[in-house]
Amino acid sequence: MRKPVIIAIVATLLLLVSARLGWQRYQDFLQTPLAIPPGGHVYQLEHGAGGASVVQQLERSGFTRVGWEWKVLMRLEPRVYQAGEYRLEAGLRPRDLLDLLASGQVIQYRVTLVEGWTFREVLEALNGNEVLEHQLAADDPATLSGLMGALGIAHPEGWFLPETYQFTRGDSDVDILTRAHIAMQRALEQAWAARLPELPLRTPYELLTLASIIEKETALDEEREQIAGVFIRRLEKGMRLQTDPTVIYGLGDGYDGDIRSRDLKTDTPYNTYTRHGLPPTPVAMPGRASLFAAARPAPGDTLYFVADGQGGHSFSTTLEEHQAAVRKMLGKAQ
Repeated sequence: MRKPVIIAIVATLLLLVSARLGWQRYQDFLQTPLAIPPGGHVYQLEHGAGGASVVQQLERSGFTRVGWEWKVLMRLEPRVYQAGEYRLEAGLRPRDLLDLLASGQVIQYRVTLVEGWTFREVLEALNGNEVLEHQLAADDPATLSGLMGALGIAHPEGWFLPETYQFTRGDSDVDILTRAHIAMQRALEQAWAARLPELPLRTPYELLTLASIIEKETALDEEREQIAGVFIRRLEKGMRLQTDPTVIYGLGDGYDGDIRSRDLKTDTPYNTYTRHGLPPTPVAMPGRASLFAAARPAPGDTLYFVADGQGGHSFSTTLEEHQAAVRKMLGKAQ
C-alpha cells in the first residue's frame, strides 16, 4: 500500500475519532446542568440581546463557560429570544435555558388592591412596591391630573377595581391603575345592566358611589344586600343616609380614628348627616359584591342598622327598635 493512501486512511480515522469524541462532548454538554445555585437566579434579558451575549453574561456569573458547544446548539436550534426577567432554577440544562428565554415566560409579580381602600391608600401601596416603576405621587397634582385626563375621569376615588393584578418588571403604577380602571368600568357596566328597574339611581356613577358606602359599612357578603336595601329605602323616602364612612371621608386628614358628635354636625359635601342624597363622589373602592348589592338590594322595610359588636349589624324597622339596638351595642362595649 502506498504511503499517501496510508496517510489518508489514518487521517480519516483520526477525523472519525475526533468527530466521535466531539459529538460525545456535545451530548455531555447538553445533559450537564448549568452551575446555578440551589436558590436559583434572576436573569434579566435585555431587548436585542443575542445568544452570544447571553452566554457571556452567564459565564461572568459563573454558571457556564463560553465554548464551541454553545455555538453549535444555537446554530442547530435557532430561537428568537424574548426580553424580560427570568428565574433560572438549579438543574437547568443548556437547551432548557434557551427554550426558557425564547418562551417569554418572564417572572410575574402581583399587587393587590384591597376592597374599601381609598385612592390615597392605593397610591401608597403602589409607591411602596419596589418592582413597579413609579410615575405617580399623591403629592404631585400634575401627574394625578394627567392620569385622570388619560382615563377620562374627573375624580379618581372609587374608579379602580380592587383585585390582584399580575405584572412584570418594567410595568408602572400607571399601567396597574389603567388596568384596574378598565376592570372597574366593565364591572360597573355589568352591575348597572343587572340593576332592579325601580332603583332611585340615575346613573352608573351613583351606583358606584352607593356601592363604595356599602363596601365601607360591612365586610360580610351576607349583609351587603341588606345594607343596600336600607340606603335605597332611605333615598326613596327622602331620608338622610346618615352613614359614618362618608363623614370620615369628608374629614380627610382631620380624622384621627374616632368620630365624634361634633363631626356628625360639621357640614361638608360628604356629611350625610347634614345633607340629603348621595355624596358627590365614591368614598372608597367597592368590590364586585358591593356593586351588585347596590344594583340588587334586598327587599324589606328596615331603615336602620348598627354594629352588633360581633362583626355584623342589627337591622331595625323603626327608630325605637334602632335606639334599643344602639343601647344594647353600647352596653356590650362597656
